[in-house]
Amino acid sequence: MIGAERQYRQRTAGLRTNVLVAIGAAAFVDLAQRIAGTAEAVRVISYVVSGIGFLGAGVIMKEGMNVRGLNTAATLWCSAAVGACAGTDMLAEAGLLTVFVLAGNTLLRPVVNLINRIPINDKSAEQTYEVLVITTSAALDEVRDLLVERLEAAHYPVGDVEVTERSNDKVEILATLVSTAVDASEIDAVIAEIEKQRGVLHTTWSSSTQD
Repeated sequence: MIGAERQYRQRTAGLRTNVLVAIGAAAFVDLAQRIAGTAEAVRVISYVVSGIGFLGAGVIMKEGMNVRGLNTAATLWCSAAVGACAGTDMLAEAGLLTVFVLAGNTLLRPVVNLINRIPINDKSAEQTYEVLVITTSAALDEVRDLLVERLEAAHYPVGDVEVTERSNDKVEILATLVSTAVDASEIDAVIAEIEKQRGVLHTTWSSSTQD
C-alpha cells in the first residue's frame, strides 16, 4: 500500500522499491529470530535501520539550491520498519504503521500546503543567504577566490563554499554567507561584478528561512 501510493505520485522509489525494502527487512529479521532468537533479531533490526540510510541517500537529489527526495527517503525508512515488524510477527503493529505512513503522505499534504501559504514575517525570521555561481572548470579557482573576496569586501563573510562538478566542463560554486540579514542592492552589485568575469556562465543568490 505504501509503495502503491508512492508509485501513484510517480516518486523515485515506487511500488517495487518499497515492497522490496519491506520484504528484505522482514526476511532478515525473521531469519535471525528463527536461528538465534529475539536477541539476534534485535541486532539485525539495528543493521536494517543503519543500512536503509544508504538506500535513502540514493534517492535524495540536489538540483541547484533545491533538495528533492527527503520524503521518499523517509518513506523507505518507514517501509523497512513495517517489514521489521512483520518479520517479528508483529502484524498488527505493521498494519498500524502502514496506516500512519499513508496518512503522513496523503492526509498531511493539504496541511503542508496550507502552512506554506502563510506569509513569513521577514523581520522576525532568521535567513540563510546563498550565492550560486556556475563557471567553467578552467576559471574555477579565479572565480571562487574573487567571489569570496568581493563578498567579504562588502562585509558579508562567507561561512562555507561548496564546489560541485557538473557535466560539459561546468562547475557550480555555492557560497553560504555568515550574515543573517543582507542589503539586496549590495549583493546584486557583487553578482553583477562576478558576471563580468571570464568563464562565468550564470550567477544568482537566494535566501531561505531557518528554524
